Amino acid sequence: MRFRTLFLFAVLALTVLFALLNWQAFTTPTTLWLVFGTVEAPIGAIMLAVTFLLGAMCLAFLIYVQGAALMDSRRHAKELQLQRDLVDKAEASRFTELHSFVNAEMRAAAQINADMLAQILARIDQLEQHNSVALQETGNSLSAYIGELEDRLEHRRTPNGSANDPAH
Repeated sequence: MRFRTLFLFAVLALTVLFALLNWQAFTTPTTLWLVFGTVEAPIGAIMLAVTFLLGAMCLAFLIYVQGAALMDSRRHAKELQLQRDLVDKAEASRFTELHSFVNAEMRAAAQINADMLAQILARIDQLEQHNSVALQETGNSLSAYIGELEDRLEHRRTPNGSANDPAH
């Protein structure tokens, strides 16, 4: 229990104890003047009844305030849950959108890579063909040079139809 609640119960208990100990004085009739006349009544009992009536009214008001706060709290909790659900749906849609965006970007990057690979392979094929042609031309030139050298060697061996052999 809270301190306030304990304090209220203590004050109530002291009031009841005070009324019981002084019950004789509370119930002694007294002449009371009202606006329209006078009445013989026990003023202590009347004041005690007014005190308990005010206490009951405060208790009723407290119950009303607590009930209203509880109802507001429930309403706010429902609204908060609704907002949480909306936020969760928005997050899910953002994640889905991000997922589709990333997939599209990855597909585009894969397409670019495939295009670049095709271009590189085409360029390599061109270079291979060029190298093949250059190698063939080099081979042909080399064969021509070798042929020419062989012809020169042949002419040196037999300049006038005789063998110019070092062994002869």
